[in-house]
Amino acid sequence: MDKLTKDQRATQATLRAARGHTRRSILKGAVAAGAVAAMGPWIVEDAFSSSGQVNFMGWSGYDFKAPFADFTAATGIKVNFLDQPDQDSMFAQCKLSLQTGAVDVVEPTLDRVESWVSNGLVQGWDPNKLAMDNYEVAFVTGASGDMATINGVRYYVPSCWGSEALTHDTKQAPMDYPNTTLGSLFDPAFEGKVVVRAHSSLAAMGRWLDAEGKLPKPWLQSYKDPAVTKELWDIALAEAIKHKKNIVQFWNGENDAQAAFRTNGCTLGLTWDSTGYNLGKDLPIAYISPKEGAFGWQQGFFLMKNAKNVEQGHEWAKYVSSKKGSAQWGTAFSANPIGKGGIEMMDPAVTKFYNAAYPGDALSKLWWWPSQPAWFIKLRGEYADKWKAA
Repeated sequence: MDKLTKDQRATQATLRAARGHTRRSILKGAVAAGAVAAMGPWIVEDAFSSSGQVNFMGWSGYDFKAPFADFTAATGIKVNFLDQPDQDSMFAQCKLSLQTGAVDVVEPTLDRVESWVSNGLVQGWDPNKLAMDNYEVAFVTGASGDMATINGVRYYVPSCWGSEALTHDTKQAPMDYPNTTLGSLFDPAFEGKVVVRAHSSLAAMGRWLDAEGKLPKPWLQSYKDPAVTKELWDIALAEAIKHKKNIVQFWNGENDAQAAFRTNGCTLGLTWDSTGYNLGKDLPIAYISPKEGAFGWQQGFFLMKNAKNVEQGHEWAKYVSSKKGSAQWGTAFSANPIGKGGIEMMDPAVTKFYNAAYPGDALSKLWWWPSQPAWFIKLRGEYADKWKAA
């Protein structure tokens, strides 16, 4: 984030001179210059040595100045930030890092744990070097904890999270927890008033039918076996089509989800929490978890298998789990904090929204999106297309 050091400028010069050579020769040249630079838009100084620094790979496009500065002030450890635009880029760069040792900690999402572990990219965290009591219990136990742990080893710890649940007009579609249900999306009372995302609304139908005892197998099994996917998603699709008149539009992003409420007459939708928050700034709109639990996504940290700064990596994860650190990290992403008390340190408007959206035991009921392999994504897309075309 700071200006390039003398060594980093030297590394860039080495890379420019090395264009046209192999990846191996470029890395050798970078080492000779006193730093390591992997192929990509980032540079790490002194990545081969353990020191008062941590090489952290995360998401591009966010402002992390405050948490980086405060972490360094608290621990003396400098964060070398390696930004990437998406998880596929992180995965590719971290595969390369198995040869270079350029990355210590990386921040993908919870549903990718199996893939990172099976590819031998990461090592387990030492819970004794973290502060596990810092975390809200719902984010490190239950389904979230199970997904983060393989064969008794915790490979992943959370950093921030968000959800997809019910955004509603408080006057025309009043909702309250724990009486609100995913089934409301398909209630005839809201005919011509609902906006949803195609694939997640089919999942909402499946989860609602599951909670009502109307499926032959648990909905979660549809993410693990193609035959079960077809069996259960056929049922969910058929039932959803019966209520197609409810749907005004399908949203793909924040702008069209908001437009459904602002210009297209919607009073109820299955949307991201950010949609509910942004609409509520100037409209009588609120956001609430259903009794089945909001759909949850979660970002978090892996410790690379060949991390050079292991102790520093643990200190970084520990800081983001703290009250202040989690509030800063959640604020940077416009997402929710994972540390106990973190929400109370965020903007008061965000705190008020959060407490209203996740009342009572709503956090413990969060339904984390499971691992979704390529074969599943393909099938899911086919069902979404059929749902939209029906």
